[in-house]
Amino acid sequence: MKLNEKVIAELAELLENAELQAHDVVKITDAHPEMDWDDAYAIQNEILRRKLARGNRVVGLKCGLTSRAKMKQMGVETPCFGFLVDYFTVADGGEVKISELIHPKVEPEIAFVLNKPLKGPGCHVGAVLAATDFVMPGIEVIDSRYRDFKFDLKSVIADNCSSSRYVLGGMAVPVAGLDLRTLGVVMEKNGEAVAIGAGAAVLGHPAAAIAMLANHLGARGEEIPAGTMILSGGVTEAVSVAAGDHVNLRIQSLGCVSIHFA
Repeated sequence: MKLNEKVIAELAELLENAELQAHDVVKITDAHPEMDWDDAYAIQNEILRRKLARGNRVVGLKCGLTSRAKMKQMGVETPCFGFLVDYFTVADGGEVKISELIHPKVEPEIAFVLNKPLKGPGCHVGAVLAATDFVMPGIEVIDSRYRDFKFDLKSVIADNCSSSRYVLGGMAVPVAGLDLRTLGVVMEKNGEAVAIGAGAAVLGHPAAAIAMLANHLGARGEEIPAGTMILSGGVTEAVSVAAGDHVNLRIQSLGCVSIHFA
């Protein structure tokens, strides 16, 4: 680590205030180009500590940067990972107030819910599938706190991977008999298809993202507990939304989920 505890606490306060007050900031590596990956996750952990101290509760985890091409572009070998807290949760068909966000975008996701704990190192797709209770369709609302959505990877990790809101569909489907790689995904905005893809867009298999998360936590002596819900990463590019937009996601064999922006 390159940053001291005081600077980490100050940066966590800066980023969390930007989220809570819905205003943007410049990416933090502009002022701290020396910061490393451990610093980035330490800032994210301090944001989590602040939320827990305020009475918020962790309800899930998320994977980001789950495209091989994007990882190569950024010069990294693993996705980034973040947390989800209770007030991020939106009911299926529910409403999100644009005034509470900065410049939101939506991503289609396959969400995993575990019935067994997962821990690295050495976690793999088979272990993830064996520990999965069911999968669900989900829409993640990402909202980077950085001006003009411009950031580098260390800055976005510190910013909890742009986490903001999410909604899950009502169908809980066991993974047995499903090939998650070939599930077709269609996301519509105001009735028009704006993103189309398949599960394989996430690291070749969505469960690979969960395995990488388990290995990431395992390197820190942590595990993914049984019962955890995990967003496995955007199947397609993120799509910008504005007040009045209605977004609907359909995933083959998993059903639909929708969200409205007011």
